[in-house]
Amino acid sequence: MYATIVLPAFNEEDSIGPLLREIRERVDGLPVREVVLVDDGSTDATAERAKAAWASDPSLRILRHRRRQGQSRALLTGIRAASQELIVTLDADGQNDPADIATLMSAYVGGQHRTSRMIVAGQRMRRQDTLVKRLSSRIANGVRASVLGDNVRDTGCSLKLFRRQDFLELPFFDHIHRFIPALMKASGVVVVLVDVGHRPRKAGLSKYGLWNRLWAGIYDLVGVRWLLKRQIGNVEQETVQ
Repeated sequence: MYATIVLPAFNEEDSIGPLLREIRERVDGLPVREVVLVDDGSTDATAERAKAAWASDPSLRILRHRRRQGQSRALLTGIRAASQELIVTLDADGQNDPADIATLMSAYVGGQHRTSRMIVAGQRMRRQDTLVKRLSSRIANGVRASVLGDNVRDTGCSLKLFRRQDFLELPFFDHIHRFIPALMKASGVVVVLVDVGHRPRKAGLSKYGLWNRLWAGIYDLVGVRWLLKRQIGNVEQETVQ
């Protein structure tokens, strides 16, 4: 099976060029057929820098939202447009190491004897972030894990590999990107966790802080918990019948 890399980006003009050049180098020899960059209403030169970095290679497709719609909507746009069966996601800020794409693919191939319905989720080792960002992520991940029981310690890691169809079958809502492993697990997808690297941000500004990471996550958690109960209940009911 072949993969599409989906890159949501918002105001990453200084990061996107080096990242795309690195991706191009790292996926050489891997079954990656295209990169779909979704410019989520950037007000800088993100799209132009991306075009310059990839030259005229048709394997890079750039889609643009006229206004910012958020990371989850950008992911949905990119995944809907993807032409390949497998999806690889990572952040456009350069903190995810493209070399770890090979690690995710190796884990997926190694688990195919069990099932093809699988998500391989990266778990960042030695976070290279500010103290506030690490603390807010730790609190949010702890609250989420205690409520959902998905055993994922780092749901905020954007580096993931999954089937396009499995994502598109999930009920979509804003901020779904924070809960993909839990939702897929509830729908019968096997969750495989792998340790990946993490790098300091070299350019641009983080789009998340303590408040929008913690409080928005808790608000969404209530809805996700309801969705999971309903989904699991439906599965149990079908089994009984």
